Amino acid sequence: MTMQSNVNEAFSIRLAREGDIPVLEVLIPLSARALQAPFYSPTLLDAAIGPVFGVDALLISDGTNFVVEHSGQVVGCGGWSRRKAVFGGHRARVGEDSYIDPAVEPARIRAFFVHPDWARRGIGRTLLSACEAAIRAAGFRTVVLVATLAGEPLYAASGYSVAERYEVHLPAGLKLPVVRMVKNFNLGEVARQP
Repeated sequence: MTMQSNVNEAFSIRLAREGDIPVLEVLIPLSARALQAPFYSPTLLDAAIGPVFGVDALLISDGTNFVVEHSGQVVGCGGWSRRKAVFGGHRARVGEDSYIDPAVEPARIRAFFVHPDWARRGIGRTLLSACEAAIRAAGFRTVVLVATLAGEPLYAASGYSVAERYEVHLPAGLKLPVVRMVKNFNLGEVARQP
């Protein structure tokens, strides 16, 4: 699928492949350190890279992670999941990440990162649209995500509502403020308790 950004540049979107993992392992920290810097300290970002901001190979193997490319270069990634985890890289996960039932549990929006040189060009919105179409096709009625403070405005503008503000506990007693947000597809309203 090819898309046009708001500055007339052609991008393409496709499902991520296992061979993309090394590229994503570079993109994610680069994106987090640059685009999250107005909201989180360097120390907090360093602690979050990996356990919170990291590649989840399960999204790729499940066929639910997308990448956006420009001239063959990956400039963004993002996905969704039908598994229990709501954020984090696979290397930091402890225990099984089992599948959820779309009839009773929400899908998860996961792992959205854009190369800093390509920020504010509609890549996040394009990824979100692709994820939501796939989520609906998979039979989910509700979707939940854990947004960073930098990501919250994108999701709010796309119909997600704040369900809870909380902190993710990181090593050395650090805490990362995040926002759990939800959206209900059936009624066009926000689900309060997915």
